[in-house]
Amino acid sequence: MLPHDRSSFTQGLEIAAGTLYEGTGQYGSSLLRATDLATSEVRRETRLPAELFGEGITVTGDRIWQLTWQEGVAIERDRATLAELRRVEYPGEGWGVCFDGSRLIMSDGSARLTFRDPVTFAPVGGVDVRRDGAAADQLNELECVGGQVWANVWGSDEILRIDPASGQVTGVADAAGLLNPQQRADADVLNGIAAVPGTDEFLITGKYWPSMFRVRFVPA
Repeated sequence: MLPHDRSSFTQGLEIAAGTLYEGTGQYGSSLLRATDLATSEVRRETRLPAELFGEGITVTGDRIWQLTWQEGVAIERDRATLAELRRVEYPGEGWGVCFDGSRLIMSDGSARLTFRDPVTFAPVGGVDVRRDGAAADQLNELECVGGQVWANVWGSDEILRIDPASGQVTGVADAAGLLNPQQRADADVLNGIAAVPGTDEFLITGKYWPSMFRVRFVPA
């Protein structure tokens, strides 16, 4: 268990080169923060303009992509400084995004995952996600690792493992019970998945949660 800023409305979480990157939401308080994973010291932080509601983030080399919710804008940032480099427009909502090493994979709250070019952000395909034959919607924060996509399901304690080639859900992890009843009363939903490089473990947290948890997913 690791500390987590409980004022953070967590939207995106990712680890790269010993740094934990976290994107948060809410109008007027959305930000992107880089924290030393070993010491929890905040290295850098940048706030979004008040009219933008921050959503998912992902690292692509020396860049970071940060989505916005209903503003239809993705922000490309310099990873070292978190400075904004440019904005790219997209239709619909932005929820989660991850990078599988060759393409971005993006969610919009539906059962659809959209594949995008990591440089231009242009769409290059997509897949509809199904679970036991039915559409698996409310896909939120994403993590790409090992050729699979892990996805928070908004409003639930479930994290789905998805085969991006077929769209099939291949496993379900239940993250219920991480917070005690008092903590749960003061927190919002589970959201935030970050693979720990070099391990089979993940950091997971939620919006306004007091802690992050280092876990292994054991699909049910």
